[in-house]
Amino acid sequence: MSHEEFFEEISKAIIDLEEEKAMELAKKAIDNKMNVLEVIEKGFGIAIRRLGELWDAGEYFLPELMMGGLIVKKSIDLLLPHLDKEKDKFQLGKAVVATIEGDVHSIGKTIVATMLSAFGFQVYDLGEDVPPDKIIEEALEKEVDIIGVSSLLTTTMMGQKKLIELLKERGIRDKFKVILGGAPITKNWADECGADGYAPTAMEAVDLAKSLIGKGE
Repeated sequence: MSHEEFFEEISKAIIDLEEEKAMELAKKAIDNKMNVLEVIEKGFGIAIRRLGELWDAGEYFLPELMMGGLIVKKSIDLLLPHLDKEKDKFQLGKAVVATIEGDVHSIGKTIVATMLSAFGFQVYDLGEDVPPDKIIEEALEKEVDIIGVSSLLTTTMMGQKKLIELLKERGIRDKFKVILGGAPITKNWADECGADGYAPTAMEAVDLAKSLIGKGE
């Protein structure tokens, strides 16, 4: 089996929501000493993109999206310890990620954090229901390059805007690149908030983060 066929098999397992199969393939990649970063990017990363496409097309709904995301996270968690030596070679930057105050949804944010870590970022995941002040304090303390804020509820979206307003009020807006994400978030909303970018999927969040700090391909 070629690498391309192997990556396609991973993607199919995720799309079919076959957790056991996906985990087996992750273990196989480790046993065969494959390039872990390539497996994550071309196997599981592509699967995340396809999950998003199925969601956009109305073929998948929230339960399928969350299940697929959970399978990806479990598989990547299995691969990450084997990426450490490779990661040392390409530390890209630091990022703080969190789900905004009032919102307890975490799966999408957690996958973004995992993918950023897999691609060479040092990530501080603050969890969910995090006040804007707390996010800013952590960003300053850890001296990060990027702040990623997720909102899955329309009722909590204003928290993203508040965070950017607080950065401006404190005169530190230019210290960080701010990325917004979450199911109800759009590019127009990100522009209105004054964010540096918007990412609808985890892989796009990685690509955007890399480009914002000048490390994009």
